[in-house]
Amino acid sequence: MVGYKFMGKAHSHAYRDLPLFFPDTLRPHMKVICGRNQNDVAKAATQFGWEEYTTDWKTLIQREDIDLIDINAPSDVHKEIAIAAAQAGKHIFCEKPLALTLRDSRDILEAAEVARVKHMIGFNYRFAPAVMLAKKLIDEGRLGRIYHFRAWFLQDWLVDPNFPLAWRLQKEIAGSGSHGDLGAHLIDMAHYLIGNITEVIGMNETFIKERPIPDNMTGLSATSSGHRGKGPVTVDDSTLFLARFENGALGSFESTRFATGHRSTNSFEINGSKGSVIFDFERLNELQVYFTDDREDVQGFRRVLATDPVHAFAEAWWPPGHTIGYEHTFIHEMVELMNAFRENRQPIPNFKDGVKCQQVLEAVDLSIENRQWIHLSDLD
Repeated sequence: MVGYKFMGKAHSHAYRDLPLFFPDTLRPHMKVICGRNQNDVAKAATQFGWEEYTTDWKTLIQREDIDLIDINAPSDVHKEIAIAAAQAGKHIFCEKPLALTLRDSRDILEAAEVARVKHMIGFNYRFAPAVMLAKKLIDEGRLGRIYHFRAWFLQDWLVDPNFPLAWRLQKEIAGSGSHGDLGAHLIDMAHYLIGNITEVIGMNETFIKERPIPDNMTGLSATSSGHRGKGPVTVDDSTLFLARFENGALGSFESTRFATGHRSTNSFEINGSKGSVIFDFERLNELQVYFTDDREDVQGFRRVLATDPVHAFAEAWWPPGHTIGYEHTFIHEMVELMNAFRENRQPIPNFKDGVKCQQVLEAVDLSIENRQWIHLSDLD
């Protein structure tokens, strides 16, 4: 595994706990963790349960005892590591975004396909049982014809103008701000639940143009004494866009790090001719469901707690009503990856989904630059 901060901990937890709750899946062997800081990665190896650690990913991917490379390092190194891993014949799990640009993401996909390796991208929110219930209702036609998909991912961790210029605020490292970090999850969710997006139009804003240069950074956090001056914020603080889907549905998307009071409100609402659903990640075990054919005296949204054995993955966990958390979505993700190895197929979502997401991200950016609707086909 290359990376050991926020996502490194989440992935390590998933690999370690997977056999405990899903004993029939393949058991991952946590061999080596890699990071740039030797002291920090050594501590992570002990804490997370890895056998070895290294600071040299190039040597790591050439090792014959390594089959899978998990990439959760910052976005600017995804391409180099992923392509090298593919060329070395290694299977790859890569966190989103797949790359900084559409061209780079296509290069990664091509390398993986040429090498004929398994490849998966980290869109973990797909794997909440309540989200999978929404998918089931749509696929079974129980919501009827889909008219609307509206989604929003609201956070507030950057409202303080004195928060330092962390790497996620630098375009050359992160690729984009709330758009690529938060909006990417909304876009993938739309692709998963509704289908392909055909055209978009958007707008964005960077509310705080400069921030203190950090003295040090750790994961999502950073500290600054202020003595090093300020540097420019080169990504968006908030992006909103409208979309049309291939099936005729309309979509609206909002991602921001300036929604005061919202820690991580990752939500969507879907309206169809026969019913609607609402999901909020902060209540990730629940799906709000409405059906038009309910009797008039009891019509309204009902709360479905997706913890019964009939719900996806739920049987492996606790008795009905005993909820699961954020970390479990990563375990479910790894169940899909391990099952793909056992069944000799590509896991879903994979790098093709990463490219589709990047195409929408860039189409929105282009629409903002040109102040007009952009067809996704224009980026083919």
